Amino acid sequence: MFGCEFFVGSDRAIEPPSRIPVTLSSLSRIRTVRIHLDGELSSFGTTTIEDGREAGHMSLDLDRIAVDESVSAVFPPETLIECLSKTPVEVDRVDGTIESLAGQQAVITLAHREAFLELSWVHSIQAGVDRFPRDRFRSNGVVLTSSTGIHGDAVGETVAGYVLALSRRLHDHIANQQRRTWSQPQWDDAWTVAGEQACVVGLGSLGRGIVDRLTGLGLDVVGVRRTPVPEPGVDRVYPSDDFLEAITDARFVVLAVPLTDDTRGLVDTAMLDEMRQDAYLINVARGPVVDQDALVEALQDGLIAGAAVDVFETEPLPESSPLWDIDDVIISPHCAAFTRDYAGHVASIVRESIDRVRAGEDPVNRVI
Repeated sequence: MFGCEFFVGSDRAIEPPSRIPVTLSSLSRIRTVRIHLDGELSSFGTTTIEDGREAGHMSLDLDRIAVDESVSAVFPPETLIECLSKTPVEVDRVDGTIESLAGQQAVITLAHREAFLELSWVHSIQAGVDRFPRDRFRSNGVVLTSSTGIHGDAVGETVAGYVLALSRRLHDHIANQQRRTWSQPQWDDAWTVAGEQACVVGLGSLGRGIVDRLTGLGLDVVGVRRTPVPEPGVDRVYPSDDFLEAITDARFVVLAVPLTDDTRGLVDTAMLDEMRQDAYLINVARGPVVDQDALVEALQDGLIAGAAVDVFETEPLPESSPLWDIDDVIISPHCAAFTRDYAGHVASIVRESIDRVRAGEDPVNRVI
């Protein structure tokens, strides 16, 4: 399923439910076209058209690309460099300084560096690009691309792990093992997930991977997305405005949305009040999507049963955070997407983008 947003000389969007006929005369007035893939607004395919001609493609005689050392938080830079060794461009390692970036045209990175504003193209190894100053990228003419689409399997399996750990009490057994304590759960502590309901908030590539794993475990899945287009494996898709209704009956509420102005603080006291008392919140999106103080209060007051949290408002999570000591909370250090194949997945996107750029086309997953 797909739809389009046509921006005609203004910022107001028209969202048609299906294909819209476009005449050549109307095409000349269209300034921006954004493609919805599976109902999610995707940066891939975004282009600008002026006077009936595409005007958004990169114009870059690319012969060098660098790998910033910040990717070492996820995988060794040398691994990615090796994966890109057969590309038709020179691949270097840089440390983000102006000196190391001298002569570079593009960079693959985890972190943002001020020096990147002098480059032509920046590729993020993450799907989210909220750490990059988009307005400054636009004003400097820097193209920004993301690694959207490569994390669905890893994040989906991580979420499945959280679900099974919480229901089968695996986290309790691990804690008991560390204490050398033999302690069986109460007769009604553990339960099976088949037939339970999960609400996946955000049905992009991450959400798709999560849906596949949860339906495989026998859960009934509902979802939330801005445009309520049907999604395979999802019993009902709610529009964003019906978010609170969507979560009411869910045993697991799974957050898989990007961080935007609309999703910042999405999970607050009012939202947590709508969840079932025996429900669990799982956040594999971005930390600021959740009001962390409100989550702590809800957990301490027993308004929800527990949580599995991979991302936080402040990272690393401070030692003083109450989340460390709350029962039925699983904490992971922003690693839901980690896999030994991470570098190879990033390289596959970058290789295709290099070929496209050298052919005078846009790179994959262009955001700006």
